[in-house]
Amino acid sequence: MISFRPEDEWLEVDGQGGFAMGTVSGFRTRRYHALLLVATNPPTGRFVLVNGIEAWVTTPEGTYPISSQAYAPDVIYPDGASRIEQFELEPWPRWTFRLEDGTRISQEIFVPKGYSMAALSWKLLEPKPDVFLSVRPLLSGRDYHSLHHENPDFCFDPSIQDGDVIWQPYAGVPAVVVASNGDYSHSPEWYRNFSYRQERDRGLDFSEDLASPGIFRWDLTHAEAVCLMGIDRAEVGTPFSLEERFRDLREAEADRRRQFPSRLHRSADDYIARRGKGKTVMAGYPWFTDWGRDTFISLRGLCMVTNRIEEADQVLMEWAGTVSQGMIPNRFPDHGEKPEYNSVDASLWYVMAIGDFFQTMRSAGREMPSKTASALEAAVQKILTGYVKGTRFGIGLDSDGLLRAGEPGVALTWMDAKVTPRIGKPVEVQALWLNALMFARSFSNKWQEVFEKGERAFQERFWNASAGCLYDVVDADHVHGRCDSALRPNQIFAAGGLPYCLLDEDRARQVVSLVETRLWTPLGLRSLAPGEPGYIAHYVGGVLERDGAYHQGTVWPWLAGAFVDAWLRGRGHTPEALKEARERFLAPLLEHMNQAGLGHISEIADGDFPHTPRGCPFQAWSVAEVLRLAERILADPTVLPGVSPPMSR
Repeated sequence: MISFRPEDEWLEVDGQGGFAMGTVSGFRTRRYHALLLVATNPPTGRFVLVNGIEAWVTTPEGTYPISSQAYAPDVIYPDGASRIEQFELEPWPRWTFRLEDGTRISQEIFVPKGYSMAALSWKLLEPKPDVFLSVRPLLSGRDYHSLHHENPDFCFDPSIQDGDVIWQPYAGVPAVVVASNGDYSHSPEWYRNFSYRQERDRGLDFSEDLASPGIFRWDLTHAEAVCLMGIDRAEVGTPFSLEERFRDLREAEADRRRQFPSRLHRSADDYIARRGKGKTVMAGYPWFTDWGRDTFISLRGLCMVTNRIEEADQVLMEWAGTVSQGMIPNRFPDHGEKPEYNSVDASLWYVMAIGDFFQTMRSAGREMPSKTASALEAAVQKILTGYVKGTRFGIGLDSDGLLRAGEPGVALTWMDAKVTPRIGKPVEVQALWLNALMFARSFSNKWQEVFEKGERAFQERFWNASAGCLYDVVDADHVHGRCDSALRPNQIFAAGGLPYCLLDEDRARQVVSLVETRLWTPLGLRSLAPGEPGYIAHYVGGVLERDGAYHQGTVWPWLAGAFVDAWLRGRGHTPEALKEARERFLAPLLEHMNQAGLGHISEIADGDFPHTPRGCPFQAWSVAEVLRLAERILADPTVLPGVSPPMSR
């Protein structure tokens, strides 16, 4: 049995941008930890409604808390976490509490897919008379990035409708609807000075007050206690018994989760969410929504290798109409509809995802709907044409056939911290550009000349002979001939990490070997090699310190897919090479799923041992690329028809 740490985090998502999230210990360490966090304009407009609960059990021998809270300055109270006998992650978070008198209670939390709802239950595990459960919901009604403080405007008074308890904390905030098979008694209280350690460690505000309108009570001796929390009474309520409604939701959700072939596949499903009438990809939980770059880096692993063709179609089509001056948005804001166009590579990753989609359809022997093919090919043409003409932030085709990009104060590549602007011609942008042109040639010969010119320039200008690798940026800061030779992982995309490899075998092998030696860790590639100027070993401190470390040595698991892809090219997809890659590169990443964001892969980790996970604990492109690594890159082509080695020179 896996042993989890108290600070490890669990996640339940609703497929609409909302989620429930917390720790194994039960007390909240982030402002984002909540039982009911909903998206009012899926997948954005998120509100935290029910932050947590206070819970205690009364038996003839005494009263025993089964919840804990973290308060300022460093107080954990009450001591419910000390009674956790066991925590299980599958099929959803489940705690077993053992009380001092021997009473054992189970507590489960799950979010049924497609509902803005959380389902909670408690059960007595061995028969015993006179066992009672009391639960106080802790409410806020705030934007999920904010914090809540005691104020006279919070409305404690409930509306009781057919047994359902409804609170409207503030005007303009969704109402909280609670259906339970317990008894409710009104008893308003403020709980003050909750302290969120993760926020404090990140240099952010970390103290919060929450409101508790009353108490739900159950007699566990005779029946399981069940509770549904949501925002739509039609979803939460039922013309039948609540127990039947709860059972149906639980059985349907358990059956849905059993359909996934592995935990990694099910985790991938958590990032597919609704946007408008279509689908999108959530970049990560808890604080990201859908980002263009993240969406299309992730789509290959989330949908293509898992044969979720219809959802891939919906995501690609949903974004096809967003192309503006050759660019797709890198980000939709949490509030409002005006997207942000501030990335040079998001549009190129979109083209890569379209190319992978076309290849997946062909490999599966499926006919591409003409409407889809036309719309996606038109989007590709708009992107490439926009880049050739020139677009925002100095992005445009230069006379050598390569893409220039960047203006002072703006970071346009995936290394998007301000300390790494990488103005000029970044290496992975050229790899993406030339791969995009290669794909576009399959349905339009107008790109042949541009491709050939750019490829020649790449061969002539990017090879750093003295280091035996590629420059990270040429024409740095738009100064012709100035090169940035920092040893970073971006060159792996030119050495075999994309379908078309831009280097001959000897140079590709040199690049992969150097990247493996200097950048590889058990959790992925470092963003900068140790010993390079500016290397930072640990991603810690306040906002400025963390921004400064983000791409200066911090490890990024999502890069593992491109690295292993390139690594295998130099060795061939032989059984021996595949076995070695699975053991050396894949196994540690899969093991990481048992820590930090449980069942998932973290956004980043420290560059130095022990490579502590940092950043967003549930990250789409990390999960997606590890899944692509497991299902496609490390698959045996002789066993899986339709999986073929990528294009090469």
